[in-house]
Amino acid sequence: MTQTHASTDNSAATLVIGGNGKTGRRVAQKLRVQGRPVRIGSRTGVPAFDWNVPGTWGPALEGIDRVYVTYHPDLGFPGAAEQVGAFSEAAVAAGAGRLVLLSGRGEEAARRAEERLKASGADWTVVRASWFNQNFDEDFFLEPVRAGEIALPTADAVEAFVDTDDIADVVVAALTDDGHIGRTYELSGPRLISFADVAAELSKATGREIGYVPVSDEEYRAVLRENGLPQEFADLFAQILDGRNAHLVHGVEEVLGRQPKDFADYAREAAASGVWEV
Repeated sequence: MTQTHASTDNSAATLVIGGNGKTGRRVAQKLRVQGRPVRIGSRTGVPAFDWNVPGTWGPALEGIDRVYVTYHPDLGFPGAAEQVGAFSEAAVAAGAGRLVLLSGRGEEAARRAEERLKASGADWTVVRASWFNQNFDEDFFLEPVRAGEIALPTADAVEAFVDTDDIADVVVAALTDDGHIGRTYELSGPRLISFADVAAELSKATGREIGYVPVSDEEYRAVLRENGLPQEFADLFAQILDGRNAHLVHGVEEVLGRQPKDFADYAREAAASGVWEV
């Protein structure tokens, strides 16, 4: 476990970009439990924050000394590195010297954003995460799970799904403990599972049949077009297929000194909330 020295300054505010999202919401909540002031960085926040409107960055950064940086829709999308770089420079100039960036495991395009953030002169930490468990109850897989069929172009590829509560705990440690400055952590769950395994775990947790249907890349891209979704999502699935993340990493254990949550435990907890009831 990394030896760290906790920051004792609870008065400085943290800007949590995407503070209403899957990881940001949890990071904000955990910081508040510690008594640390939080500002939500979103288009509905006060003041508003919008990645595509640089004029909103300055007001959002006023009185902030550290930032959790998440980028929507994904760091691998065109223009992300440039926006993250420009924002990081603005943050440092405004006095927000500690930046923690959420990145993706195996996403080569995201590395450009990481490097731009590091070049800003900030005290940085990079957290690279595998696919989220919560994609199945808080995001684009929610409706397919409710409908009983997950159709994806992933064949029998495996992924080490990670829980967003584990991600949030690592991020909070990086925001508040000086020992994580200048470190890059890669996070995964405790085992590799296929999407067929996911469907089986969800079936067990919900008590009803949820199937996995492998489709071709072309078929999936057509579905994205029909629903007005970016084609880059298909590119992300292609990265799963090439096996680049088909191994476990141990950032959760390194930072927190405990094992990450297993997908089966996540599925039981989510099912108990009633989110998949139809």
